Amino acid sequence: MSNCAIPASGSPKMKRYILALDQGTTSSRAIVFDHSGCVVSSAQMEFEQHYPLPDHVEHDPRDIWSSQLAVAKEAIDRAGTTAPYIAAIGIANQRETTILWDRATGQPVAGAIVWQSRISAPICERLKADGLESVFREKTGLVIDPYFSATKIAYLFETIPGLRRRAQSGEIAFGTVDAFLIWRLTSGQVHKTDLSNASRTMLFNIHTLEWDDELLGILDIPRSIMPEVCESSDLIGQTDAAIFGTTFPIASAIGDQQSATFGQACFNVGTAKNTYGTGCFLLLNTGSTPVESNHGMLTTIGWGLRGDVTYCLEGAVFVAGAVVQWLRDGLGIIDQSTEVEELASSVPDSDGVYMVPAFVGLGAPYWDPYARGTMVGITRRTTAAHIARAAVDSIAFQSVDLLEAMQKDAGLSLDHLKVDGGATVNDQLMQFQADLLGVPVLRPMVVETTALGAAYLAGLAVGFWDDITDITDNWALDREFVPKMAQSERDSRYSRWREAVERSRGWAMH
Repeated sequence: MSNCAIPASGSPKMKRYILALDQGTTSSRAIVFDHSGCVVSSAQMEFEQHYPLPDHVEHDPRDIWSSQLAVAKEAIDRAGTTAPYIAAIGIANQRETTILWDRATGQPVAGAIVWQSRISAPICERLKADGLESVFREKTGLVIDPYFSATKIAYLFETIPGLRRRAQSGEIAFGTVDAFLIWRLTSGQVHKTDLSNASRTMLFNIHTLEWDDELLGILDIPRSIMPEVCESSDLIGQTDAAIFGTTFPIASAIGDQQSATFGQACFNVGTAKNTYGTGCFLLLNTGSTPVESNHGMLTTIGWGLRGDVTYCLEGAVFVAGAVVQWLRDGLGIIDQSTEVEELASSVPDSDGVYMVPAFVGLGAPYWDPYARGTMVGITRRTTAAHIARAAVDSIAFQSVDLLEAMQKDAGLSLDHLKVDGGATVNDQLMQFQADLLGVPVLRPMVVETTALGAAYLAGLAVGFWDDITDITDNWALDREFVPKMAQSERDSRYSRWREAVERSRGWAMH
């Protein structure tokens, strides 16, 4: 097991590092890892969120690029190293977020439509009304939902005059965030994405591993805008020397949740991890065969590595850590996100208050874009602490929804759950999660597993690590949370949660 001591500088292999770019929904991060999989340095920068409409979320792609470049340079500097000692760059990114840009100038033609945005819900309704749900599901493993990239592209084509014509003439490029960063890092020389990100677009056939012409045709999206698809661990391209003062290989690209699954060493069929970030994302390794879901889960590609494709079942919660940001920025009951644990832990429970943070609809297993945030059970004695506790509890309840459905699909029972992401520092949340699930929750020493997965995949591509045995050996346990709640109480609380969810559903349709 790794103890994350900084390696001695005498060994040439230990002297070099991997730089991971972790481009997230609310911030860009860069982390330098050593051969032990330990953090040598890191840098992080938040960037602005734009809400043009209540159900619409945008980013400025220029903010994504400038913040990511700034933290990359800062992390290298903080590591006390220089660019020539970076063996490779790996990229993990917020998925589904959709960017269209001008091939000639590299400039975006519109704001990036964020994965959380529900702006393309009417387009999804049209597709469903046309009876196309099964066509998309069978080919992509996904449900028709505004979450995915396809209908976001269609929305931009339908609302920006002349954009579809420009795309058809070859002037426009599409990419999820990884492809946009690769384009910028290579100064427009490389237009690529990886299998995991491609599988989140609702345009990629996860069986043939190609962009699907039928699906592209249904939405009138020219194939020419789509990036080339490569493995998640691959020599994707070289950075432009003008950016860092030297060139080094971009050797991995992978969606952030798949990256965290890889970083958690979930290499065996039946192993699972849950990432607690802006949203919550639970992935279960199903091996070399895609498993079709009958309970609202997604079938997705985990990663492509050395000629093999690993598939996963996934459940997505749209608002997890973001509910804490709302307590801070919306309600103002805390000044900093880190204060939520103390406030929530100041009461023994939520005193019957349940919060369903469906601010942008509900993800798996409900897939209701018209659900809205709901709080029930409020009485005269409800305090800010009870509301904070209900908000934190909602993160755990939503994760139980995912695991219940996933275990039915896979026909197995989980014996433990690995966790990562920013909210895992909250011991009270992790204990409550273990209590609700009835299985141990394992928190690793290195919780930055999203960046770590991208680093491992990049390192494998350039020989920095030999094989996945090196990665398994690096995984180390920080703390195990053992369930303590009685089954009767667990059942009672979860039953009330499901009642609260029903009260939130379909609200925006009226």
